[in-house]
This record gives sequence, structure tokens and C-alpha cells, in this order.
Amino acid sequence: MSAAQPDRARPRLPDPRKGVTLVDARLQLHHAAQLATAFGISYLPARADDSHTNLEWIETVGALASNVGGSPAVRIAMRPFSFAMLVLDAGANVVATYPLDGRTVDDAAGWIRRQLADCGLDSARYTLKRHYEIPSHAVDTGAAFRGTTPDLFEQLAAWYSLGADALGRFASSAPQASAVRCWPHHFDIATLLEVAPGKTIGLGMEPGDAYWAEPYFYASPYPSLEAQAARPDLGGNGIWNTRDWIGPVLPSSRMGAGIQPTQIDEFLQSAVSICTRILLGN
Repeated sequence: MSAAQPDRARPRLPDPRKGVTLVDARLQLHHAAQLATAFGISYLPARADDSHTNLEWIETVGALASNVGGSPAVRIAMRPFSFAMLVLDAGANVVATYPLDGRTVDDAAGWIRRQLADCGLDSARYTLKRHYEIPSHAVDTGAAFRGTTPDLFEQLAAWYSLGADALGRFASSAPQASAVRCWPHHFDIATLLEVAPGKTIGLGMEPGDAYWAEPYFYASPYPSLEAQAARPDLGGNGIWNTRDWIGPVLPSSRMGAGIQPTQIDEFLQSAVSICTRILLGN
């Protein structure tokens, strides 16, 4: 395994006015992240909740990293900015880097297999097969990744950093909250709160999807809210998503040019409080 030092630059605060232009960059990152998730699918015991596939935002290297496996311990990570795959050791130190600009999925998978073999793992077990679908992109069919708009990748890195920080603050004060992780199916970074047996609230940051082209924070109650359920005003400029699912959202375009963590905190607290009251029938 070749040694390398992390070359992460500190992400700038995201510019919400550029939300729509982030779509292609976000889709590329979503597909690249599957290369890290493949490590969990290939080498870790499958769990009923799919948590073996999830990724952790590692702030020190600015990357989404797989769960730990192997001996010595290793993780595979995807760094949005500058766009690359990483191999991390048990202490989340970067020990190998593979820039993705101009490379294909197969190129990156081949590099990862070589790194895993150097770590003493059976590289033939590394597979890109998965049990869920993600949005399509040209890289699906052999096109190369293109990192030629680094400012967009930098913004997306900043959103994951911002989301991990805000959700981490919330989860640290909520004993019933799960660990903050990125889920490779929807590509959101989230925590799950249990408010009563069989009643939960998913709380997260989505970098964009079919519902909102721009990044947004959300609260997703379960069981799903009925269409006729009362929808009180939300704090922190939040609004209600009503297309296919009902829940509070805070889109980037409603955060203003200078995004403040206090605004996100206010939204999260308000959204959880309102959803909890609805779920409990209060």
C-alpha cells in the first residue's frame, strides 16, 4: 500500500443559490460513495437494518468512510473535495489516495482491490453488487467521473460537514438518537429518534433528490403523517413537504446567504417537537 498525506482544503460555507447546479456533482458523489459502501457489503456481516452498508462522515479528512473491517483494520472512504477515494487506517488516517477525475467506476474498483490485497484481504470478495437502486448517471455505463467543477464538490463537502455537525449536536443531547450516519441508498446523513414504541422520527440532511434539487434538512415521522393532519408553523424558516411524504424540511434556499448553525438547530428542535406531538396524539 502506498503512503499518502491528506490534501483536504477547508470547505467554504455552501452557497444556497447554487442548489440546482449541484445535481450532477451530487449524482457523481452518490455513485462514488457506493465504492466505499461496497467494502461493508463485501467484508462485514450483513445486518437486518443495513447498518453494515452505512458511512460515517470523518471531519478530519473530509470524507464519508465505510465501517471498519479487516486485520489490520481498514476503511474505504469517498472524499467529495478534492474528489477521490481513500484508504484509511483504524485511526482514520489517510494511507492511500486515488483521484477520481477522469477515472471510471471500474478503474476505481480495480485500485481498491489492489489496496485491499495489500492489507491482507481477499480482493476477489470485493463486489459492487448491491441490493438497492440509486439514481442513474453516465458513470453507470462506463463514463469517467468529472471533477472539473471543484467549487460544486467543495459545496457538497461543506453540506456533509454542516449536516454531520448539526445532527451530531442534536443526537448528543437525545439519548434515544442513533449514531449519525450516511445511508448509501438515499445518500442522506441522518439519525433516528424513537419517540415511543413503533414511532420514530428520521432526522437528516439530504444533499438533494427527486423532491428537492437543492440540499435540505428534514424530519420524517413514522408512521407517516396523514394528509389531513394539522401542520403547525415551523421554526427556522422550515416548511412542510407534502409530495409523496409529509414532514418538515429546511431547504438551502430558505437559509439565506449566510447560513447560521443556530437556524438549523432551531429548525431541528422545532421539527422534532411538532412531529413528536403529532405522533403521540397531543
